[in-house]
Amino acid sequence: MKLLITGFDPFGGAVINPAYEAVKLLPDHIAGFDIIKLEVPTVFVDDGLVLSKTIEENHPDVVICVGQAGGRSGMTIEKVAVNLMDARIPDNKGQQPLDELICRDGENAYFAKLPVKAMVKAMKDKGIPARLSYSAGTYVCNDIMYRLLYLIDKKYPDMRGGFVHVPYLPEQVLELPDGTPSMSAASIAEALEAGIEAVAANDYDIVAVGGETH
Repeated sequence: MKLLITGFDPFGGAVINPAYEAVKLLPDHIAGFDIIKLEVPTVFVDDGLVLSKTIEENHPDVVICVGQAGGRSGMTIEKVAVNLMDARIPDNKGQQPLDELICRDGENAYFAKLPVKAMVKAMKDKGIPARLSYSAGTYVCNDIMYRLLYLIDKKYPDMRGGFVHVPYLPEQVLELPDGTPSMSAASIAEALEAGIEAVAANDYDIVAVGGETH
């Protein structure tokens, strides 16, 4: 069994991205999965091309994409990707699409093909803050999640996949306002490992409260 896990390169003027820093810390084998690690560009469209090529070359059973959500206080497992590119800031190629579709023949939205609630529980059981999220935004994180789920829908129906957002690293918040949350790369990696273990243990998601009231 193979699991491909991706993390973005730094963007928005940053010199580090917690997503790939944590991915690099993961062991090469977790819960029966051979782990394939991939850094992807924070660039609309290009992210999906790199992802698609790597999937075609490696035929993973599971794909988990990881990205930074600065300001969030814990791990957030994403449930929904929407067919929309609407960038608040330019990507690493200077592109800033506004109100554009990701895939013209895709659904308006796709749900993650992972046991998302089981992953949240597994992370919490390790003492790491985690919750379910129903918005991956409209930047490149949502872009790659949508493109992954589009590939699953159109080409790889037996593959499972989804997206995890991670907080800032402590070194990223040194000059940010007091109280800006962060998490160490080691803790993020531990949470990701717990999430992968939950994927291995659950073909279907658990029944648990995880909704939002707003």
